[in-house]
Amino acid sequence: MAVSTPGATGTVTLDDVRAALRTLAGVARVTALEGSRHLSALVGAPVYFKCENLQRTGSFKVRGAYVRIARLSAAERAAGVVAASAGNHAQGVALAATLLGVRATVFMPEETPLPKVAATREYGAEVRLHGQVVDESLRAAQRYAAHTGAVLIHPFDHPDVVAGQGTVGLEILRQCPEVATIVVGMGGGGLAAGIAVAVKAVRPAVRVVGVQAEGAACYPPSLAAGRPLALDAPVTMADGMRVARPGDIPFRIVGELVDEIRTVTEDALSRALLLCLERAKLVVEPAGASPVAAVLADPSAFAGPVVAVLSGGNVDPLLMQRVLTHGMAAAGRYLSLRLRLADRPGALALLLAVLSEAGANVLDVGHVRTDPHLGLTEVEVELHLETKGPEHCSLVVQALEQAGYRVTC
Repeated sequence: MAVSTPGATGTVTLDDVRAALRTLAGVARVTALEGSRHLSALVGAPVYFKCENLQRTGSFKVRGAYVRIARLSAAERAAGVVAASAGNHAQGVALAATLLGVRATVFMPEETPLPKVAATREYGAEVRLHGQVVDESLRAAQRYAAHTGAVLIHPFDHPDVVAGQGTVGLEILRQCPEVATIVVGMGGGGLAAGIAVAVKAVRPAVRVVGVQAEGAACYPPSLAAGRPLALDAPVTMADGMRVARPGDIPFRIVGELVDEIRTVTEDALSRALLLCLERAKLVVEPAGASPVAAVLADPSAFAGPVVAVLSGGNVDPLLMQRVLTHGMAAAGRYLSLRLRLADRPGALALLLAVLSEAGANVLDVGHVRTDPHLGLTEVEVELHLETKGPEHCSLVVQALEQAGYRVTC
């Protein structure tokens, strides 16, 4: 079936997104829209999750990748495609290319978690590990494209990719016609741009709110300057948002159509990931949880009904362990403290009895005897406790102080 291709200027229209939706029929899943009772209570209006974490390959990226590769000429397909990614885009390109019978090579950073490398290979791509960060992998992919003639599939800066990601917006409008606010995470901006194109053309009054990690927020300074600017060193655990510079095409669309850009902290991302796991029973990566983090941080700022796009669920198990621990600490579920004891038999048992009475679960105990600031008969004890929330943390500290311990948190 012939489809119109967006022009070289980077313009993406509703017709382009609708054409992309037809291209994706039978390929991309129409992912579920699930209600969140907890967030709905906070906002005072219905809040839903658009579960792109349950999409094929575990993220929305397969939508744009498939549309881009499907629109290549026969000669371009014969030359193969190449991409660079630390995870979601890699898997999207690998599956899309396999489905379309196109050879794919994907460059990934050398420290990419093994599950993501394995998944990309299993979807059918040849994986080459190169560089320490994605930017280095991308330069290697560009050299490979120049040498072999393979077509570089950019993760967000191409009209076909933006149109493909925009199909998420069309699905939201069908699943929740009364939606008032759509909240979506942003790295390079392809998903937010595509959703904005689709939604604003049909329902101009719907607010589209983009969310970036505080340490990788390339859009606010770029929008203020009126042109894409590169961050020196974006830092965030959300690897899907660790993008130094907005894409040229998404930047123009975001500047025109996205109503607001918000930033969220690492603590907020951790709490959001924990909420998705505990309350919604959904595995979501930090970037995918960013809309939830924004709503949790300021529930009154979002007019309902609200749809939060959970953009992906590909999280490395080791990162998941660290993030959950961090999220529980941020939520007051863990308490770390230090105090001094007399270095004599039974002193630790007395301390543990106080903690038991206060209802704290001891996870770890460490002793320091060699600090020059300690007295000859003193030992410093570092404790890691599992607690029941911020109020319980305060009660535990209060119980220790009432028992005569001087506590440092």
